[in-house]
This record gives sequence, C-alpha cells and structure tokens, in this order.
Amino acid sequence: MKKIWAWGALVFGLLYFILPLIGMTNFSLKMRRGEYSFDAYAKVFADPRFQETFTYSVMQALFTILFGVLLVVPTAYWVRLKLPRLRPIIEFITLLPLVIPAIVIVFGYIRLYNTSSWLPLTGSLTGTNILLMFGYATLALPYMYRAVDTGLRTIDVATLTEAAQSLGAGWTTILTKIILPNVLVAVLSGAFLTFAIVIGEFTMAALLNRPAFGPYMQLLGANRAYEPAALAVIAFGITWGCLGLIQLVSRFQKSAPPKA
Repeated sequence: MKKIWAWGALVFGLLYFILPLIGMTNFSLKMRRGEYSFDAYAKVFADPRFQETFTYSVMQALFTILFGVLLVVPTAYWVRLKLPRLRPIIEFITLLPLVIPAIVIVFGYIRLYNTSSWLPLTGSLTGTNILLMFGYATLALPYMYRAVDTGLRTIDVATLTEAAQSLGAGWTTILTKIILPNVLVAVLSGAFLTFAIVIGEFTMAALLNRPAFGPYMQLLGANRAYEPAALAVIAFGITWGCLGLIQLVSRFQKSAPPKA
C-alpha cells in the first residue's frame, strides 16, 4: 500500500510539473496558423535585445561566480580550520538572503550607494554593474557557501594544511593548489546554481535599470503572445541544464579521491 501511495505521489508530481511545460511548449510552436513551427524561437533568437540581454546576464553570472569563489572559499576554509565555533553564526548570515526579499536588498543598495552618498556607485554604468554583481552574489551566497562547506566536509582540512605547511607552502599556495582543487566539484555545483539565479533574476536588474535577461523576459511577456512562451521554454531549458550539470559534477565529487 505504501508503494502505491509513493508511486501515486511521484506520478502526481511529475504531471504537475510536466503538463504545464508541455502545454507551454505546444503553444510556443503554434505561431504559424494551422501547423507547428519554430517561428517564435527564430524571432526570439534574432531579436537584438535577446542577444544583448542574454550576453549581459552571462557576463554578470561569470563575474558573480568569480567573486563568490574568491569570497566564499577562503571564508569557509578559515572557519572550518581556525574558527569552528563561529560556524553557526556564519551559516546564519549566509542564509539571510533566503528570508530578506531582493527588493529590500536592492533598495538598501540604492539608498547607500546613490549619487549623493560617500560611494556613488549608481552614478556610473560601471559602478551600477558592480553593484548589481554584488547583489547577485548576495542572492547566491546561501547556495555557494553550502556547496563549498559540504565539499570541505569531505576532506581532512587540518591534515592537508599541516602537510602543506611542513613543505613550506604559504596560505595562498594552500588555498589555490591544495584546498581549491579538492573542493572544485563543490565549487562548480555552487557556480551552476549561481548562473541559474543570475539568468532569471528580475527585481535587482529592473530597479537598477540594467539590460539583463530577467527584465527582458518580463517586457517581452507583456507585449507579445508566442515569443514569451518560447522564451520561457528556453529559460526552463537553461535552468534544468544547470541542474543536470550539478548532478553530473556531484557524481564526480563522490568518486574523486582527495588530492594531496
């Protein structure tokens, strides 16, 4: 009986997620009356705004991932090695973006870094781009930190550090050549989640008036019929592609031995 309920719940969950996707995909293919076609997808890909916004969001995602790695890996490593008592506090801080709405964070940024503040980041395009990258890094912080911290749990950080120091390695060498290679799979998992978050984020990019992919999807959805459905299918494919890559690198993490 339990197996029947389990299979029933699984089938219900699959239908709940798959049926809307099938309907949306079917609708996106009906731009040409009376037959199926990829006209909506062709128009989306040919739109200069799609190319501009998608390229912008991809670049923002890459910079956000780089900043997140530089921030999270040393922090998680140092907390696990030297400050284990602070782990609950650090974990609480990294979880705050899950409970603080993005609109609150971005309004705080605008208030602190407007043109009349001590650091007027919103006064230039470069400064606004940097501020948006910091906002993305904040939203991705819970996922990046959790991924890296989980990776650090799988290795003996103290032993690897002592062995490297006994051979004369400095802290930079230990982080870049010992710790990072051992948690690289975990870092990649956090990076794929960060990429998915940046590609679909709307609130921060819209309020900072940047040409990101999220606001473009909202604008297209308000003015077109078939193209928004095609764009939603594309965004869905990107998100699930990232999740599939996370599953792939997780398998490598389980089978890969620690590097000394």
